[in-house]
Amino acid sequence: MFIMPTKSSMFLPITSIKAVSLMIFCPAVSLLLNYQSYGAESPATNGNFKNPDAVQRVISKKEMVANAAWWGFNATDSTDALQGAINSGASKVIVPYMGKEWIVRPIKLVGNQEIVFEPGVVVIAKEGEFKGKKDCLFSIFRMSNVTLRGYGATLRMRKEDYQSPKYTKSEWRHVILLRGSTNVNILGLRLESSGGDGIFVGETKDGSHIPSKNVLIKDCVCDDNYRQGISVCSVDTLRVENCALRNTRGTQPKSGIDLEPSNYKSMLSNIVVSNCISEDNAGAGFFCNISHLKEVSNEVSVLFVNCYARRCVASGIYVRNDKPANCPKGLIQFKNCIIEDMPHYGTHILWANVASSIQLRFSDCKWRNVAQKHKTVPVRLDMKRKKFANQTGAIEFVNCYVYDKKNRAFLKINEVGGDGGVYDVKGNINVHNSYGARMDLAGALTAPALKVKSFKVWE
Repeated sequence: MFIMPTKSSMFLPITSIKAVSLMIFCPAVSLLLNYQSYGAESPATNGNFKNPDAVQRVISKKEMVANAAWWGFNATDSTDALQGAINSGASKVIVPYMGKEWIVRPIKLVGNQEIVFEPGVVVIAKEGEFKGKKDCLFSIFRMSNVTLRGYGATLRMRKEDYQSPKYTKSEWRHVILLRGSTNVNILGLRLESSGGDGIFVGETKDGSHIPSKNVLIKDCVCDDNYRQGISVCSVDTLRVENCALRNTRGTQPKSGIDLEPSNYKSMLSNIVVSNCISEDNAGAGFFCNISHLKEVSNEVSVLFVNCYARRCVASGIYVRNDKPANCPKGLIQFKNCIIEDMPHYGTHILWANVASSIQLRFSDCKWRNVAQKHKTVPVRLDMKRKKFANQTGAIEFVNCYVYDKKNRAFLKINEVGGDGGVYDVKGNINVHNSYGARMDLAGALTAPALKVKSFKVWE
């Protein structure tokens, strides 16, 4: 798992921050693939070959652990073997390492089952298949108690194929699709090259709007996916721990993780993203868009803690709440997060809804070597103004740090309409810049209630 900085190390001098990011985060990602530390599953009994007798023992409930190879591994198409093992009623299905890839068409999972992919296993989407716009490698619809465990295993699709004229354009060919399901664990897997997301977590699409619930995504790597590493549209209680989200590119938003309800009945409730790294994505590192939620929606509860974003094309953190008619409520927090080496904004906030009661808070966060492009700034806020000073507080910075070498504002607020009053920002930020600390407030008559401490020397 990731070895994250301690609270004391989060306040190291800037000369130590790069060392922290390189020495801590890079080795930590490699540890995700060190399945030996978690213990490898032993193959199921009776060997990795077709075994009708063993199949019958599983079906008759005399055996509760099934080996998918008993259904007949086929090097050109093992869909029937894997789906047969899943449908057998076994409480555990082991997908053994066969020395060749498990080539499959779309697979549907069932409830009350754990699937264990042995180290070295690669399950890959069959070439020429997945022609449906919503065909996913593994789908979980309204199921309970499902675990996918695969330390050292890979689930892979064929991203480049899906962008060819032979396929209908789509952004929904996910590696794992999860809708309206409860008690789901996704552990230790590498999920790559989808035609959509590495993992999608959402609600039912039959009009019932049943969210997914009690979901754990841990020790996973999402690499080279088309739309997102992980998309979350509706969930009640989600933990994303020790995951790496890399190289997302293809179609918007192209982020590492995107929390984005699709309608006002969706929910982002009790979500914690911890010890995760988002890097080299064509969009933002961590994206949260709550614009579709309303006052009648469930209260938002989102926490990113000890997370790290670097080298993402858009920004490290991007948050949107920009539909004036919608007034979501709740709290979104980023705590002990580091954003560095970004060509554009370290953080971009589009917060045009002054009537919303939702709070956005950054605590003990750091921005370093961000906004490398011309005319950008480390932190950009696109906001409305308010008439009265006592209305401030929707966006808060608590003991945050900006490390910059350029002669520019560390924070810029662009007005997107309002009454010429004050901006809804408060807290305190420490700025390390030899040119001093200043804000660009777009001609506001009154500065925000934000205390700034300037440090001239930072290395």
